[in-house]
Amino acid sequence: MTDLDLLLSEAVDLFNRIDDTAELEQAKARYLGRHGELTNLLKGLGKLSPEDRPAMGSRINQAKETLEATLNARREAIQEKKLEERLIEEALDVTLPGRGLGMGGLHPITATLDRIESLFHSIGFTVASGPEIETDFYNFTALNIPENHPARAMHDTFYVDDGNSSKNEHLLRTHTSPVQIRYMQTMPPPLKVIAPGRVYRRDSDLTHTPMFHQVEGLWIDENANFSALKGVLADFMQQFFEREDLRVRFRASFFPFTEPSAEMDIGCVMCKDGCRVCGYTGWLEVLGCGMVHPNVLKHVDVDNEKYIGFAFGLGVERLAMLRYGVNDLRLFFENDLRFLKQFN
Repeated sequence: MTDLDLLLSEAVDLFNRIDDTAELEQAKARYLGRHGELTNLLKGLGKLSPEDRPAMGSRINQAKETLEATLNARREAIQEKKLEERLIEEALDVTLPGRGLGMGGLHPITATLDRIESLFHSIGFTVASGPEIETDFYNFTALNIPENHPARAMHDTFYVDDGNSSKNEHLLRTHTSPVQIRYMQTMPPPLKVIAPGRVYRRDSDLTHTPMFHQVEGLWIDENANFSALKGVLADFMQQFFEREDLRVRFRASFFPFTEPSAEMDIGCVMCKDGCRVCGYTGWLEVLGCGMVHPNVLKHVDVDNEKYIGFAFGLGVERLAMLRYGVNDLRLFFENDLRFLKQFN
């Protein structure tokens, strides 16, 4: 009896000092396992006299129940302690501000495109789109740029390998003018349309990227003239840069698809007396334009004796650089959030 009391006291004390579940299970095996000390006492009951055997068996069973109760209580205590430690470790401070979701915004090129489309839409222009992989006919021939014409060399074209012919007929469009050709093939004049979109040329430096955006405009009517062209573009530039006193000028130029043709300049939006941006001239070149060449109208079966029109094309990145004061075109496409967040 004395040995059982000591054994029980020793086991209870050991259980209550353990703080690890695995260690507690090892202690259980020491006393209650198949070869545990309490189990061995039960096995030794056969050596006692028949008179002492029932009383000793009852005491051993009571000790076993006490140990199992102590064991279960200790298991629960260990689990509760672990839970408390985890809650403390993962505690949520409800007084801290929430992280929330990052606010998105329009890319500066997208915002510029939207602004251009909105301004032209306000004076009756329709927005049209077309494929970015074009045929040689739509990209060059229909625009009065026949094969071997010197103007083709200026476009630095990406040609698509057709695989089945020695001459590649498909290419990544170098301007959005093919959209105008497709539009005239399906829509009879009079018409007013702009064609915004991506174009591709083999060029890359501070002011050029292999992919960039253009907006081409076209107005075909019986009474369209160069005076109207100048008025539309001058008003557009003043509205785009929000400067009613913005100076504009037109210089004679050459484009195969317009005759006569002109380059449009605006007064430098960065300075008054000359700066590095305008080359100290006070003027910035912003777009090319002119009256639609009669041969272009012939290619789309429009009566060039009855109808006349004007066309223009501008670079979206060029206007975005001037509007936002950006000096490197490549910054628009590097996806650096530190740069892009400035515009939202």
